[in-house]
Amino acid sequence: MPLNLKTHTEHFTNPLYLESGRILESYDITYESYGEINDDKSNVVVICHALTGSHHAAGMYEDGKKAGWWDGLIGPDKTIDTNKYFVICTNVIGSCFGSTGPMSPKYPHNDPYRYKFPVVSIKDMVKAQRILFDRLDIHRVEAVIGGSMGGMQALHFSIHYPNFANKVIALATTYATQPWAIAFNKVASESILKDPDFKQGYYDPEILKETGLNGMAVGRMAGHISFLSQESMGEKFGREYKSDDGLFELFGKFQVESYLEYNGHNFTKWFDPLTYLYITKAINIYDLARGFDSLKDALKKVTANLHLISFSNDMLFKSSEMKKINDTLNLLNNKKHRYIDVKSDYGHDAFLVEFDKFKHHIKDALNG
Repeated sequence: MPLNLKTHTEHFTNPLYLESGRILESYDITYESYGEINDDKSNVVVICHALTGSHHAAGMYEDGKKAGWWDGLIGPDKTIDTNKYFVICTNVIGSCFGSTGPMSPKYPHNDPYRYKFPVVSIKDMVKAQRILFDRLDIHRVEAVIGGSMGGMQALHFSIHYPNFANKVIALATTYATQPWAIAFNKVASESILKDPDFKQGYYDPEILKETGLNGMAVGRMAGHISFLSQESMGEKFGREYKSDDGLFELFGKFQVESYLEYNGHNFTKWFDPLTYLYITKAINIYDLARGFDSLKDALKKVTANLHLISFSNDMLFKSSEMKKINDTLNLLNNKKHRYIDVKSDYGHDAFLVEFDKFKHHIKDALNG
């Protein structure tokens, strides 16, 4: 059976009331679907993407340039089997891949919002998705799955829409963003803001697609360090030096330096800097307990089968943060949750790379 990849954009004219008290007057949500929905719509699985991800979670477009970011897991006969499930992945509000974000035209004019775009939270992103699913006449799904910022969304679904999903699977995430992660995001945001080519937010996006943004590249390098670990960097690069650089040249490079430069600079040609500022803000202010007296009070709302998966050498969202959710659920005598710490030296990005180490856990969760 083919993947049946389809891309859609839905336009909403009813205002979206945000957690901040502000509103988004009209907005678009772009999403991708795979597989076929069954008659009673009971086979839906929702995938939530991370910071720089998008709705393109699986398959390949006609240009054949890049497979979806979880293509190894989603598809016919794969872990999230599209012969069985109808899979939906939406691009979050605030992103730059089709859903309304800071560079979208501000209604009723065609000028981009830029700084007039309101700060959105993870809760707002989930609320917008929930409105989309209502329009699609999908009111309960088999599972919501996500890693990193996607895991934050999945956990929000479990608390704010407790009857929406039978199962919630959250990977490599946390109950509230901690100072270590906020500090890395600060390096990235300052690097963007201090770059003269950013033009205080009034840059030409078409120019940046050609030239990139050096400040943002530096910030992304800091991000990459937090996504890996000492062990994975050592295994990947060791102390290898670029073969055509002299050891005693001041700007000669180790392979790890070349890797960071290459990835940092390339990133700035396809990801919008204002979007980066807005989404890292959403990550920084993320806290499952906001609006409740405590994390324990928030987690009382959970009725889905909740599966928590952390990675032992994740430096960004440490295993202990996921364990705290598990321990709190244990205090509540919640019998419908499971916590697994996957042994991995890769670091935070293990959930995007080391499928063989955790895919059976997702399959087990889906199979009940």
